[in-house]
Amino acid sequence: MKVTLFDLDHTLLPIDSDYAWGEFTQAIGWTDPATFKQRNDAFYEHYKAGTLDVHDYVRFATEAIRLQGRPAAEQARRRFMQEVIAPAIRPEALQLVRRHQDAGERVLIVTATNEFVTEPIAQALGVGELIAVRLARGPDGWITGEIDGVPSMRAGKVDRVGQWLAAQGLAWDQVETTFYSDSMNDLPLLERCDHPVATNPDAVLRSLATQRGWRILDLFPSHP
Repeated sequence: MKVTLFDLDHTLLPIDSDYAWGEFTQAIGWTDPATFKQRNDAFYEHYKAGTLDVHDYVRFATEAIRLQGRPAAEQARRRFMQEVIAPAIRPEALQLVRRHQDAGERVLIVTATNEFVTEPIAQALGVGELIAVRLARGPDGWITGEIDGVPSMRAGKVDRVGQWLAAQGLAWDQVETTFYSDSMNDLPLLERCDHPVATNPDAVLRSLATQRGWRILDLFPSHP
């Protein structure tokens, strides 16, 4: 079986959906503009540097939706999809996904962004299988701000893909894997897969991919 894995932010999307969601909740008045932007920017810099504490970040990133409650959060997410995500979905990304699907491959998105933000994005991209940061739920069924299980970030992506394979009755050596990613944060999974593809890579990953002879794909060459 051939399995193709895609990172989401800056790989299939030319934006970071997690960061954009934070900016969106700020714009609709759910957070204090100055305080939220300062913290959101700081977390984003930690992410790019590979030093992010994902548990602290998820508590921060989900605080507004926890406080607003499910109906308001889901309504805001629909607006976010229409106003922010839909304009960011590029035909190049859709064509790449379809090409692998049409070849009969299993296609998954594997992202460090939480499932609340990414579930409708995966659907919009036509990908039915998503590995994202799972959010723990309280007795009322609403999110608590904690992470459920292994976060799909850095080496955690390898663990979560391994769990997915096991659930299919498969092991790594029984599948041929391709992984598209833009970030050095995903180096563990890039190294684990048979065909790593540095996609819209940052400077560090581009240099490493060049040294190792990995394929480099600039999917959005015209994006500013």
